[in-house]
Amino acid sequence: MECVVQGIIETQHVEALEILLQGLCGVHIERLRIHEMFLKSGPNLGTVPSEVRLLCDLEQAEPPWTVRHVGGSMRGAGADQISVVVRTVVESKASKNVLRLFFALGYKLDHELLKVGFAFNFQRGAKITVTVSSVNKMLKLHATDEAVPVTPGIQLVEVTAPATSENYSEVASAISSFCEYLAPLLHLSKPGISTGVVPTAAAAVASLMSDGGGTTL
Repeated sequence: MECVVQGIIETQHVEALEILLQGLCGVHIERLRIHEMFLKSGPNLGTVPSEVRLLCDLEQAEPPWTVRHVGGSMRGAGADQISVVVRTVVESKASKNVLRLFFALGYKLDHELLKVGFAFNFQRGAKITVTVSSVNKMLKLHATDEAVPVTPGIQLVEVTAPATSENYSEVASAISSFCEYLAPLLHLSKPGISTGVVPTAAAAVASLMSDGGGTTL
């Protein structure tokens, strides 16, 4: 399973966010260009629908494929008391023939996206990944070179960390603690709960750019 929070930031402030993250994380940036395909099961696979995502990182010389299934989120009093979503996730590496395989199994392509941006992977109380990306839609099937932004001028920020049923509370605390450092630029919350852009972002960017970025934690 994993813990996750999301937020949005205006594209004009992404450079400042990158500088801040570089200072906070103290690791090398990873450039991303992910082609993500959402597949849904057909009627021949049972009455309960299922969805899988196929991800291909086009930034790599030999683009690797990943199969990802995102399950249900934790519910109940425990889930309400933490500031992140805890959900089941299953991932596996796959060959370039994986799309053909799922079509043969009876899955259908529902939609596809192209996410272009960067990520930082680091250890701070948990193995945390921060991803910042522009989410783009395809005007034609698989036409990644012609993708256009879903929300022009806005980029998605996602903070995730793997967790187990025994340690998700500690992982959630680690994410929440880290997100406090990003608060002047953006607000991160549970997926599906939109809080919009932060009004203080412009002032925070001006301050950040004047002092040259954050400090390593």
